[in-house]
Amino acid sequence: MAGTTVEDGGAVLAAFHRALEAIGLPADTAEHTAAVAYALDTMGRSKIEVFRALTGGDEARAEAANRAFEACYDEALDAQGVREIPGAADAIELLRSAGRHVVLTTGFSRATRDRILDGLGWHGLVTLALSPADAGRGRPYPDMLLTALLRTGTESVHRLAAAGDTTSDLLAAHRAGARVAAAVRTGAHGDADFATVPHTHVLASVTDLPALLDALDTDTAR
Repeated sequence: MAGTTVEDGGAVLAAFHRALEAIGLPADTAEHTAAVAYALDTMGRSKIEVFRALTGGDEARAEAANRAFEACYDEALDAQGVREIPGAADAIELLRSAGRHVVLTTGFSRATRDRILDGLGWHGLVTLALSPADAGRGRPYPDMLLTALLRTGTESVHRLAAAGDTTSDLLAAHRAGARVAAAVRTGAHGDADFATVPHTHVLASVTDLPALLDALDTDTAR
């Protein structure tokens, strides 16, 4: 969601800073800097899993960090509202009008995910929205994408297309066997990052996805 269909505005990174301070890693320390670097490298993954890794598996500290993260992110939503990546809703409409299911996946908790959907008014726009808790494991594991496939009754992974702004998105798509694993340049990672993991396409924005899928379907039908 954030960075692919939803504008971040720096809120995710700011929330990570607040969460790290909440568990005793103050800004301007080497530990804080290293933790932020890890958070950036693993952007797109389940937030609680990131905090578990950063705290060495200390569940109490990880949960405290996750609570601080979500509180800060909620404050950002209150302050700046929720904004889509320009044209994202129109792209989703095009995909749906072509008979495609549109499933949003995210590393956010269900509560944060639903708050974003409420702010955008997207509950009726998308087919489904999934968080790691809905599927088992978050990215870079394929669980959310395979859960989307099962819940929508899609017949094959060869009919699965995934787009995302992080290497974790692309790894999840590759591991799920998706026909399309498309990177988008509107979020956390860029072309140099995308080059380090398997992917099929690099798009300027998710708004390019409907045309890509239409072209692929046309080629298949020939």
